[in-house]
Amino acid sequence: MSVPRPPAVLLATALAAILISACGGSDEPQDANEPSGEFEVTVTEDRFDKQQRLAETSNLVLGVENTGTETLPELAFTIFTDDGTANGSFMVRSDQPGLANRSRPVWVLENKYPRFVGAPPPQGLSGGFRAQTNTFGFGPLEPGETKAVVWRLTPVQAGTYTLNYIVEAGLDGNARAVTSSGEQVEGAFIVEITDEPAKARVNNKGEVVVQE
Repeated sequence: MSVPRPPAVLLATALAAILISACGGSDEPQDANEPSGEFEVTVTEDRFDKQQRLAETSNLVLGVENTGTETLPELAFTIFTDDGTANGSFMVRSDQPGLANRSRPVWVLENKYPRFVGAPPPQGLSGGFRAQTNTFGFGPLEPGETKAVVWRLTPVQAGTYTLNYIVEAGLDGNARAVTSSGEQVEGAFIVEITDEPAKARVNNKGEVVVQE
């Protein structure tokens, strides 16, 4: 003889079934829909000032062309400073004792960046942010198409740092961007940030001239 279930138990069971259905109800990995394979690309532009001063803004510009025959699932860039152990692209990890957060900024990313070069400011936040901490995504890249992206950065910590980037073909690791020889597409900038003020003088026209 079966024992009738109370209404509360029946409701909980129904809700659990709905939740399982909404989550897919299977062990299918989240990256199952990302195409697998290698996608050939070429870096057409990579610019970042290697001599910088505190509080003076610089642009990081990265351009990529899809030189293959297949569409990149998503043009993405993984960016990290020095060894990449900090929680953020433009941060480094500090070993100073007593810090609640050991990730300290080297550069501050300006609001409404990154975005495509020449594009107007977005209505809200930049659309390039993704769930991955150090990775920015910019949608598919068709064969023969080139896109260039700019990050506007202001240095807030003096010193010498290495800013690294890796070009990605997707966000989940199934798609891989490669050079024509099959190598990972990457680059780096060694940047010296000084806290010394710029030298300035007034010329014979009464204009202030900053000496580099």
